[in-house]
Amino acid sequence: MVSADRHPPPRFNATRYCLGVNAEARSEKTALILVGADDAVESLTFAEADRAVRGIAAGLLARGLRRGDRVMIRMGNETDYVLVYFAALAAGLVALPSSPQLTPAEAAFLMENSGAAAVAVGGGCVIEPADLGDRILLDGAAIAAMKAGDPIPDYADTAADDPATLVYTSGTTSRPKGVLHAHRTIYGRRPMLDHWLGLSEADTMLHAGTMNWTYTLGVGITDPWSVGATAVLYNGPRDPVVWPRLIARHRATIFAAVPSLYRQILKYGDPAAFDLSSLRHGCTAGEALPGDVLDAWTQATGKPLYEALGMSEISTYVSTGPTIPQRRGSPGKPQPGRHVAILPVAGPPEPLPPGETGLLAVHRSEPGLMLGYWNRPDEEAQVMRGDWFAGGDLACLDAEGYLWFEGRNDDLMNAMGYRVSPNEVEGALIAHPSVAEAGVAELPVRADVSVICGFVVLQPGAEPDADALIAWCAERLAAYKRPREIRFLDALPRTANGKVQRKRLAAAAGARST
Repeated sequence: MVSADRHPPPRFNATRYCLGVNAEARSEKTALILVGADDAVESLTFAEADRAVRGIAAGLLARGLRRGDRVMIRMGNETDYVLVYFAALAAGLVALPSSPQLTPAEAAFLMENSGAAAVAVGGGCVIEPADLGDRILLDGAAIAAMKAGDPIPDYADTAADDPATLVYTSGTTSRPKGVLHAHRTIYGRRPMLDHWLGLSEADTMLHAGTMNWTYTLGVGITDPWSVGATAVLYNGPRDPVVWPRLIARHRATIFAAVPSLYRQILKYGDPAAFDLSSLRHGCTAGEALPGDVLDAWTQATGKPLYEALGMSEISTYVSTGPTIPQRRGSPGKPQPGRHVAILPVAGPPEPLPPGETGLLAVHRSEPGLMLGYWNRPDEEAQVMRGDWFAGGDLACLDAEGYLWFEGRNDDLMNAMGYRVSPNEVEGALIAHPSVAEAGVAELPVRADVSVICGFVVLQPGAEPDADALIAWCAERLAAYKRPREIRFLDALPRTANGKVQRKRLAAAAGARST
């Protein structure tokens, strides 16, 4: 079991914690396996990963980057993504993971907003020269040369509170906001190792996500490395059939994915046809776990499936797991050692008693809590209630400590585990010349699945063309942000003050034939 110490030492470097210790204690153990198309395998030992990371770190510093400079990573699921990420932290820089699905315009916004000093790019990811400006561009050849160069002799002597990672998530405006995390955040993940993942040095973790996602970077790589376990990631065609085969081939002991992928595996992947005897349990986050998926997975595999709740600002802090029994309909309990409460929606931030609904909140003393929003002091003020961070979820804790959701206090959507701002999608739709007004909300398509839907009022004389609007958004938004459905309305439902009532959009569309 991992030590219960909640806080790291004052001087703490996250890469030393995840990689440097392993390079000394278990240098020849496999740290990372990356499976590609046709089952091609690339692997690194802890010693090889450590050497490559320190080489890249030296190369970054040799190019004039200074403590705290941001390094944006624009790659797919590539080994270099992991190495550049940890190299930035090793050098005392700030890593900015980004999605390969971003359009060039979205990538340009992140570069500009973050003030990135360098951008590392991988295959298929585009950076427009005009957007790059005087930033340092690090392509595959440059990264390879840095890996082969002289390494830094030691990791940067960073404080636990020094900035380490900047991740962008949807906010309440039309542009994503940066969430800035310190080196201590990685140490702050320790409660989930025992109480959700059940993770130890003996494990092999297979994660189904892409590296830019904090779920994948955290659970798929950082957490296994923090205990000396092996991480397995996949970079081939996204076919649900592949996952049981990968579990069997690589003798994965833990598998992590979103609930919707578990459903696809059960429908198309035929897990009973593979030897899953190595698997101890599955883990899931990013979306609520439907009861029928839990039942079907358990019946098909004989393995438990543990759920967790988290967010970009604090990671996963509520879960079921080896020490927290499942309770149908609840994502679990706050992990032991966490400081979680339910606060009144209005009034003094005094924790409510069990059974009362309010804002789900985490105390600012949590080492995993963000440093703050990047250049968004106004939004920080909105989420801090005294000594508590409250992200907008409405919930209650029952007498036994289990969490029960009651919805959100805002309109953020959940698309395949990503939080998406309706403002951002609405901004893309309203820019189309045929669109007079637009509202965006989740649209249920079956009992446990919703998609992003655009509700559109057309300009006079314009013809309804849903496919054209979806294609328009595809040129301007990452795939996970794009509307999957378009509904045409005569008018958007609004309050007396003129505010669009997003929660009424689906009902308004249902009242009008399209």
